[in-house]
Formats: sequence, structure tokens, C-alpha cells
Amino acid sequence: MPSIKAALSKPFAKLIAKRIKKWSSRPVETQQKVFKSLITEASQTAFGKDHNFKNINSYEDFIAHVPVRDYEALRPYVERVVEGEENILWKGKPIYFAKTSGTTSGAKYIPITKESMPTHVEAARNAILMYVNETGNSKFVDGKMIFLQGSPILEEKNGIKLGRLSGIVAHYVPKYLQKNRMPSLKTNCIEDWETKVDAIVEETINENMTIISGIPSWVQMYFEKLIQKRNKNVGDIFKNFNLFIFGGVNYDPYRAKFEKLIGRKVDTIELYPASEGFFAFQDKQGEKGMLLQLNSGIFYEFIEADQFFEENPKRITIKDVQLGVNYVMIISTTAGLWAYNIGDTVQFTSLSPYRVIVSGRIKHFISAFGEHVIGKEVEQAMQEAIQGTSIAINEFNVAPQINPKEGLPYHEWFIEFENQPENEEEFIQKLEQSLQKQNSYYFDLIEGNVLRQLVITKVKKDGFQTYMKSIGKLGGQNKIPRLSNDRKIADKMYQLQLTK
Repeated sequence: MPSIKAALSKPFAKLIAKRIKKWSSRPVETQQKVFKSLITEASQTAFGKDHNFKNINSYEDFIAHVPVRDYEALRPYVERVVEGEENILWKGKPIYFAKTSGTTSGAKYIPITKESMPTHVEAARNAILMYVNETGNSKFVDGKMIFLQGSPILEEKNGIKLGRLSGIVAHYVPKYLQKNRMPSLKTNCIEDWETKVDAIVEETINENMTIISGIPSWVQMYFEKLIQKRNKNVGDIFKNFNLFIFGGVNYDPYRAKFEKLIGRKVDTIELYPASEGFFAFQDKQGEKGMLLQLNSGIFYEFIEADQFFEENPKRITIKDVQLGVNYVMIISTTAGLWAYNIGDTVQFTSLSPYRVIVSGRIKHFISAFGEHVIGKEVEQAMQEAIQGTSIAINEFNVAPQINPKEGLPYHEWFIEFENQPENEEEFIQKLEQSLQKQNSYYFDLIEGNVLRQLVITKVKKDGFQTYMKSIGKLGGQNKIPRLSNDRKIADKMYQLQLTK
């Protein structure tokens, strides 16, 4: 018999689904309301005054007054907020800073305000409720749930708490889920990732785990340690585990490996959270893409990725986006980020409602020869190459080899196989054909003998984990980029002797 909690979740899920349908069926109107509210609320801030918010009455005005910025360009304002000044990017002070590791100049401090914080929590909750509403499955609320995340220990800077986003969110788990939630606070506070995973295994191995959530590569480590301990599939250890929630990377290359580790298929929910906002979640099991959160205090703009580095690229709203185009996503939010480039590229899979997939990072691409290969293309090539085979991969990264010892330059694929291909040449041909089919520039370079076909370099077991550990980024929200436009990762892999 399902519990009262499981029974009550169904009418609540139905109510939430109805609310979501209301705004998602009026997308342009919903975004216009968000836009007007943002401009009005921030008109008296330092940023609002500097950018003439009082005279912004339309999107065209906004484009004229507010240029697109990344973190480095917004840093002078952020530093004033960090120093404790009020009313700089948003009214008052933030309640948190989500601290992330910057790629160019040290730590980044992303403000989270009392207006923006609830949207992170609600979106995660709504993703699960939409699943309940669609499938009718609510039994999992009676079991234990694990969220592999960063430490909830927060520091303080000028009266504002700071930490990793996942650690901040850990403080907002609803009361009705706190008894079910794992690991314990003590274990969650362990900083060393490997020690933490070992402790999580000990705490959870005898529990009735029903939901497991986290970035796939780190959940994989947890699963492998469980199997080592019990010599059973995860699905046999946790007989009622039926829902895997993930975000941060494309799951498809991991799918075959996870089904093998679990021993059966489980339902999945994909999320698109970031320190800057919770942007989308999977609202339908059978649909490709995630529902864009248009009613969460975030105003979205898009720039075609191919035009992004031009002097004045065209900025558009959801009203003018098209299916399948690679866009850089630009956001303005109730946390005081304005025309802010988060660095992600997305593609729309549906315009009614608006659903997106994350296609990569604007900085994570290969264009050493003008090919502009993006993350989605290498992930799709990998997915097509392993489909219908027994091949399973743990992780991969692609880098250009510009100066080979002999022959033409090429793309070098570093792949950590779980199950090797029986016919490596056939596997290479499938990867090659898929990439050429998807990317005409790459095809032309191969045809024109500027590049030769890709080369596979096999990575030793746990090689990518060893690499991440070597740069101090093992665990948490850290991920291996699928693409590099240089050989920093490649050279380090060789230096650490992580290739076979």
C-alpha cells in the first residue's frame, strides 16, 4: 500500500502540471512579463542607473543600452557586491554567492538573491512532480533518495554566505523529504571526493534506495564501488531503484554502461541547473529536450553560435528562435545578471512548448582548421557508433593534433572503454561517417586532404578520474569537457601516462 505521502503527491503533481501548462502555452507573453518586472525592479540599482533602465520600454531599448557580457566583463559590479555594497546588480544584497572555479582568473562569485533562490528549488521539485503526473509512479517517495552533491558547509564573505550551488541547495530540501534523504550531513560534509563516495556506499548499501541523482560520471564511481562491495548489479542491491535524475552532461554516451551497472533500464529525468539559474528540466519521458523555464525570473536571449564572435551579432528572443540551430544562450535574472553569457550553447527540439538540449559550450569546440565541431556532434557520433553493439564507454575527450610526427593532421579521440569494440576500424568508420554527415566543414576538410580521419587513443581504466584528481577537480559538479580546441588535456593525459 502506498503511503499518505505517495498518495498526496499525485493531486499536487496534477496542480503543478496545470500551472506549468498555463505559462508554457503563453511563452511570449510570459517572457514579456518577466522582462518588464526585471527592468522595473532593478531600475534604482547602480547597474540600472548606469544603463538607463528608466528609459528602457522595449526589447530594442534593452539591446541598445545593455551589451552582452560574460563574467569577466561583469566583474567590476560583482566585486562591489562581494565587498558588501547594496543595490548594485539587484536590490539589496544577495543571500548567497555560488562560488565556482573560473577558467581565466580564479574564483567566480555568482550572486543568488532571495528572489532567485526559490526558482532553483521549485524547478527541481517540479521536474519530479511532472514525472509523477505523467507516469502515475509515486511509490519512490517512500524510499530513500540520494543526491550526490558538493559539501553543504558554507563560508561567509562580508556577511554573505558562499559555497558550491549544490551545497547551498542542500539546505533547502523540503521537510517532508528530509527523513528520506541521504547521505547524512556528516558524510555530505566530507571534502575529499573518494573518501566521501566510500562513506556514501557504507551508509546506503543496506537501504531501500529509490531515487539516485547526480552527474553521471560521479554516480558511475558510486555504482562501481557498490558492485565491488556486494558483487551484484546495482538493481539487485537496490531492488526498488527506478528513477535516475541527472544533469550537467549528455547521458546518451553513458546509457549502455549504466544499464549494465544497474542490470536493467530505469526511468531518467534530465535537469539543466547552473549557478546562474535553473534553466530547464525534462517534462515528458518520451520527448527529446527539456522544458525551458520561462516563468522563473529569467529573461532569455539567443545568438546564433556561428555569428557569436562577429562584431555585432544579432540578438533574438524565444519568439524568433528556430529548431535545430545552435544558439549561445544569454540571460538576465532576478539575481542581477544582465545580458549575461553563461557560455552554454543550446538547440531547440520543440517550439510548442519550448524545449532545449544543451549542445555544448561556446568555448568547447574544435576549430583548429575551421571545422567548428561542437559537443553535440561528437556526442551524437559516439551514440551512433555504439548503438546496437556491446561497446560501452566510461568517458571521452576529443582534441586536435595539428603537428603529427607523420601524415596529415587529425582529430584525436581519447576514449576510456568499458567494453572494447570487436572491430576497431569499423567503429572508427562509424564515428567518422556520423561526424562528416553532421558537419559539412569537417567533411570538406577530409575530402580536401587537409585532415585525415580521426585517430583513437585508448585511455586506461579510471584514467579520466586520475586526470581530474591531478588538477584538483575530482567529484562535485566538475565535468570532463568532451571537446578541446587545444591539447592541454591531451598533453596532461600523456604526461600522466594515462593512455595505453
